[in-house]
Order: sequence, then structure tokens, then C-alpha cells
Amino acid sequence: MNTASGAFIAYEVADHIATITLNRPDKLNAMSVAMDRRLNELVYEINNDDEVRVVILTGAGDRAFCVGSDIGDLEGYGTSWQYRNRFDRNLDYAIGVWKIRKPVITAAHGYCIGGGLEMFCASDIRYATRDASFGAGEIRWGWHGGSGATQFLTRVVGPGHASEILMTGRRFAADRAERMGLANELFDTREEALAAARDTAVEIAAKSPIPIEAVKKLVRVAQSASIEVGLAYENDLFTYEMRSEDAAEGRAAFAEKRDPVFRGR
Repeated sequence: MNTASGAFIAYEVADHIATITLNRPDKLNAMSVAMDRRLNELVYEINNDDEVRVVILTGAGDRAFCVGSDIGDLEGYGTSWQYRNRFDRNLDYAIGVWKIRKPVITAAHGYCIGGGLEMFCASDIRYATRDASFGAGEIRWGWHGGSGATQFLTRVVGPGHASEILMTGRRFAADRAERMGLANELFDTREEALAAARDTAVEIAAKSPIPIEAVKKLVRVAQSASIEVGLAYENDLFTYEMRSEDAAEGRAAFAEKRDPVFRGR
């Protein structure tokens, strides 16, 4: 097991599963510039670490997954022009989550607001507690979310729900999030949601990482490309996968009636 922490971000890798914990509970896990920078460092590390096959993202404490950016720390991003160009500087936490190549499972509890909602939407599999509260309140103060609010949320829940959420700034409860498809499943407690995330992560980590990462990419292609392009891309990756060492191992394990051992080759 490898563990590391820094700038209120806890990080652990065990059994091919990386766990990122936003660890600033006294501030409802509001993201500072230092936390943003550390999260993006972890994105690079995760994407280049073959030992990591799946990622769990969660928040510490009892009250919140994340309430978005620490408004009092925004000056740390620099001038308006520098802030506009933060994507190119790898200094945007929600975009960072979206850039993770491996599957991301987020377990949210309590407040999931603003940039917290953007990170939630940027994840591949989303679990939440029944007491979770969601919202994009930026519009109430004179702006909209700038790290995927209009793009990630619309792709997850559709334009009608997204427009209502983003234009009103209303909070909404976990049961609505589940009905809209924003939350895959709801749980009574943070511990139960995190346990479910870990169970799913274990199941995914046991698979070959080659088709798992391909599926993530292809699901995104399905959201932005024509069906003809998607089918062609799917077939190309499928053909490549069938020639991999892992596929050969899968066929041998099937014939020998045993569990396959995948090495990501």
C-alpha cells in the first residue's frame, strides 16, 4: 500500500485502486488553489502508474463531499487572463478529474455544490448518500460554473434538467439526482456509499485495464460523435484488444475453468 498526503488531499493506492480524499472538512472540503494543484499532480501520477486501474474520489468529514472552490482563495489563480487559461496550466480540479484515463467512482455525501457537482459529473460512476444536497448556485452571484457545469451536467441529465438547475441555482435532493441519472445509486450513510464504491472498484480492477480504459473512451465518444464514427472506433479497439496478451489469458482461463489473471498487456 502506498499512501501520500499534501495540501489537504489524501492519496492511497492499494490492490490497483487509488483513493483520493478531499481532506478539508472544517471548510466543507472547499478547494483551495493548493488543493487544485495537488489534485492535478495526482492526475498525472495516476495516468502514468500502471499499478492503478481504478480511482475512488470522496470527501472527508460528515457534512460535505465538496462545496466547490474556496472563494477567498481565487486570487491565487492570478489575473483574469491567467484564470481563463488555467486548463492549459493543469490548474482546474474538475477538468483534472475528467482527464483521469482510468475509471473514476465518486462517493458523495452531504453538500455537493458548484465545483463539487462538476467533479461529480466528471466521474464515470456516481454514488451518493440519501442526505446529499446538490446544486450549482453560481448563477445567484452573477456567473455560471466554468469547469464543466454546462457541459458535464447537460451530458449526464439532459438539457431540460441542466437548464433548470443552472439557471435557477436551486438545490435539489439526492432522490431527484437518482431519478435524473446523476446518481447511480443512493445509500444511507457515507460509509455505505464508500463501501459500495470500493466493491465496484475491486470488481473493475480485476478486469483487464486495456478494455476498461477503452470502454471509458468509447462511452465519451458515444456522447459526442455520430453512431457511424462510434461503431468504427469501437470495432478498431475491439480488434486490438482481441490480439492482446490479456485476451489470450481470458480465453485460456475460460477453457480451463479458472479466474483469469490480467497484466495489462
